[in-house]
Amino acid sequence: QVQLVESGGGLVQAGGSLRLSCAASGRSFSSSAMGWFRQAPGKEREFVAAITGSGGNTYYADSVKGRFTISRDNAKNTVYLQMNSLKPEDTAVHYCAASWRPVVAGASDISNYNYWGQGTQVTVSS
Repeated sequence: QVQLVESGGGLVQAGGSLRLSCAASGRSFSSSAMGWFRQAPGKEREFVAAITGSGGNTYYADSVKGRFTISRDNAKNTVYLQMNSLKPEDTAVHYCAASWRPVVAGASDISNYNYWGQGTQVTVSS
């Protein structure tokens, strides 16, 4: 079993920045590919970014490419999402997810992730 706890969400003005963290416990962290997803009211959960277990490869949704950066510290069992140049359309509950595998074929496929955090709210005002 894996437990994931997100933090770092909040209210920010458009153009601002936030850094989300996701602390993991219960399994070898470096054996898990990690992802960030988000869900806005009335919309389906969508892929934001992902990173392989070693941290050697990262993947981004087109909507956040160039603005968001995913990283991980395997010594601290933590994955991060640095969000810059935030836009009102980034407003959503952001979820951390973990896979059983260090590399997933299809990083944006929600079905590849086996464990989920409770989510953290990100609100961007215009």
